[in-house]
Amino acid sequence: MVEFRIDRRSGVATYLQIVQQTRQALRLGLLEPGDRLPTAREVVEATAINPNTVLKAYRELEREGLVEARRGLGTFVTRTLGGQAADTPLRAELADWVGRARDAGLEQDDITALFTSVLEERTQDDHKGDGA
Repeated sequence: MVEFRIDRRSGVATYLQIVQQTRQALRLGLLEPGDRLPTAREVVEATAINPNTVLKAYRELEREGLVEARRGLGTFVTRTLGGQAADTPLRAELADWVGRARDAGLEQDDITALFTSVLEERTQDDHKGDGA
């Protein structure tokens, strides 16, 4: 089961953090069709957020067709986002790279900024060949 982590300093709405973390778990294969998401009560107890915030996130995920609410049973994953499993060689290489970045003195925000800038550059380079 996924455990949500809420960063109150991120500037990202709490419900969107839940949506994004659920999507990420689906992409990584940490959640699969049939898995149950934590109940709103479980999320509230773990994160101290408003139950309506959890329900808003779950409604958004349901609107996207990723989960379905089953009355009296909970909210269940209906499909994946078809990414790579969490234990792929690429993930291990990335984990090694993050370790080296940490050893070099980079903080989490520095690592995120560096990774994002490289990802954006590569994405733009890839689209140049598409005529975009």
